[in-house]
Amino acid sequence: MAIGEASAAGEEHVVHEAVGPDIGPVPAAAAIAIGVVSLLIAGELAILLGGLADAHRLSAAGIGQAATVEALSMGLTAGLAGIFLKPRRLRLLGIAATLALAAADVAVTGVHDNGVLIMRALAGIPEGLLLWITIGMIARTETPERWSAVLFTALTAAQLAVAGVFTIAILPRFGVNGGFVFLALVSLAGVGISCFVPDRYAPLPHEAQSIGGAPPLRGWIALAATFIFVASTGAVGIYLTPLAHQAGLNLMVAQNATSASLAAQIPGSALAIAVAGRVRYFTIFVVSSIVALAVWAVYGFAAPAWLFIAATAMQGFFGIFVTPFLVPMTIEADPSRRAAVQSGAAQLLGGAFGPFAASMAVDDRHAHSVLWLGTGLLLTGVGIIAALRFTARPSAG
Repeated sequence: MAIGEASAAGEEHVVHEAVGPDIGPVPAAAAIAIGVVSLLIAGELAILLGGLADAHRLSAAGIGQAATVEALSMGLTAGLAGIFLKPRRLRLLGIAATLALAAADVAVTGVHDNGVLIMRALAGIPEGLLLWITIGMIARTETPERWSAVLFTALTAAQLAVAGVFTIAILPRFGVNGGFVFLALVSLAGVGISCFVPDRYAPLPHEAQSIGGAPPLRGWIALAATFIFVASTGAVGIYLTPLAHQAGLNLMVAQNATSASLAAQIPGSALAIAVAGRVRYFTIFVVSSIVALAVWAVYGFAAPAWLFIAATAMQGFFGIFVTPFLVPMTIEADPSRRAAVQSGAAQLLGGAFGPFAASMAVDDRHAHSVLWLGTGLLLTGVGIIAALRFTARPSAG
């Protein structure tokens, strides 16, 4: 069955597998939900770490360091799992990882400074394992871009819901410690969810002919392109507030722009679901990159508030729209799908590297240099993707 035919799969199965047997509706939903659990804190981490800084339990530099070590830990864990672990006994793994994640979140309530960094690094390990379970399913489907978009849609909706509860009920009454405890309680839903995920996945193609679980050279190049492409948007996005200030706008405009971006991500994900299997991924990358460059051009001058917010919303829409298509890009480069299994890890590592690189390109008064950094990374990433696309074997994609 061709990639574009997954939408015509019968009513008995939600996911038609390109590798192995079909997956039914409940296991498919559970595999997506466990990925939401693994990434849920990402939408609230800035608030929680900022709260720790306000309580003098973490330095300003520690905010970025804590976010970076968690993303690195999560990405490395997911990547190493993709190479060395067999997709077996996934339900038991999901339960154990969920309990470990909840424990790490609760442990943050009793630590400060370096203790926070250690706990967030430890939290990244079970988060990476849970994400690996989800990516393992997505990488084996015939329309991985559709299921990646489903994951991001569910994740964005969950993060919006949690953010609302945080703002209304948790942080005003229980402070930042209450926030971590609340997230731990929410993550415990993963124990029940893990009971319904597929307990094993079929082997990837040509597994017997490959050494371990490492992808071939073209797969590594695709992962490098993923890393660089994601780093470009992460580098610019983390400095949204300083860029707003340089445009003569206040903090409220930056906050409104962030909210608009998050809201725009839901229709962006929905559009990715709708066009999955119908539009070539390279077209999506070209369009989304042009939009990103236009948005960053707006950031580069004293734009009025309405334009700054609208541009940020547009970036949120296309940023989430393009992300699911990183998976079919890696599959075309590496039909064994080993690179696809590690796509999530590459995205996480790129998301950690972008802000780190940006922190060395700016100072307290000048943030515009990050726009040049982001542009350079974006063009490099798209250039690599183009090279892979136009040197692909005729039988691929």
